[in-house]
Amino acid sequence: MSKLKIVLALLFCFVVGSAFAQVKVETRRGGGVVCYVKNPNSVAMTDVPVVLQLENKAYKGALVMDGDVEIASQFDVLDNGVIREVSFVVDLKPKQTRVFKVYFSVQEVSAARYKYRTGAQMFLREDGQTVPMDEISATEDNMYNKVYPHGPAFESELAAYRIYFDQKQTVDIYGKVIERLELPDTDWYPSDQQLIDKYGDDVLYVGGTAGVGTLKGWDGQTIRHIVNMDRRTARILAQGPVRTIVEMEIEGWDYQDRKIGLTSRYTLYAGHRDAEVLQRFTGDTQGLDFATGVQKIYRRSDVKFSDGKGLVADWGRDFPVTDTVKYPQQTVGMAVNVPEKYVVREAEDKQNYLYIVRPDANNEIRYGISFAAQKEEFGYKTPEQFFEYVRAWKALKPATVTVK
Repeated sequence: MSKLKIVLALLFCFVVGSAFAQVKVETRRGGGVVCYVKNPNSVAMTDVPVVLQLENKAYKGALVMDGDVEIASQFDVLDNGVIREVSFVVDLKPKQTRVFKVYFSVQEVSAARYKYRTGAQMFLREDGQTVPMDEISATEDNMYNKVYPHGPAFESELAAYRIYFDQKQTVDIYGKVIERLELPDTDWYPSDQQLIDKYGDDVLYVGGTAGVGTLKGWDGQTIRHIVNMDRRTARILAQGPVRTIVEMEIEGWDYQDRKIGLTSRYTLYAGHRDAEVLQRFTGDTQGLDFATGVQKIYRRSDVKFSDGKGLVADWGRDFPVTDTVKYPQQTVGMAVNVPEKYVVREAEDKQNYLYIVRPDANNEIRYGISFAAQKEEFGYKTPEQFFEYVRAWKALKPATVTVK
């Protein structure tokens, strides 16, 4: 570490699910930021995401130390270089406070030496070639079959998601049997042998629904897809040992006689089945209603849970694809947790259990999505178990962070 050039500056420090806390960090000889992470809950927390946001744009890397042991961390440059963030995950016992030291560097610090616990992929099929891409953009809705696997896909060891590159932009899910990263091997579509070897696969037929937490338009009676837009862009912003971030951006969406923009950002952390969703709007959204929630599952009677205050979940069984001969039915649970400040009311249409939502003063909506597949060897087998999980998910207080 003596080779690192350390420069300390003003930071913003937060843990996922909590508000930003501005912290003044004094430069001291020897360099280093001490980060105190506290669990306010009476239960243990696993893989708690900690994110340090840096104002100094000279930084290109970081190291995080737990005593004398270096732990996995990730340095991401986001929003066209405007945002620089260092992230890491920690385990906390009930009421425990742990102390970490974070060093920032003006030189790049490779994360390749860490075990990667998240990943993402997206390919463009063109001229007989399948090329990996981090960004794909189009002005027409003709990309669904050109982008593989139909949009950006991302995963942790526990779960995988994908976002369709079309007017639906629906969040689809891939359930796993055992905990591991699989997309580099299966590209979302496992072979027969891989299924024998306990690889996961697509577990939900989303059709024209909201899938798991997709933000949709709302006409007062049913959801509406994102049509009549100027440009649609998919991006993989980050993937690594700690987290993966993907987003879909819409420019020039003609929505209810207004021209607005929408960027849907999804962040999935190592050790998590739940993903963070940030919906950021541009333009005048004053008084506009949108909808998000979970789809209904029809093949067998589904079971719904809602607290009427932003949390809604569903458990059911259906065929995940149109080939009902080769592929068996799958049982899944899905959940969305929207903070009450965004909620206008609870709603329902023919295909979905929903909340009607509006952006806040920052023109944003933030919420969480999650799911479980019954076939998981590490997960939930009944709706009662899954609903207990989602209630605990909402009730868990975020860890607090202090930087000195």
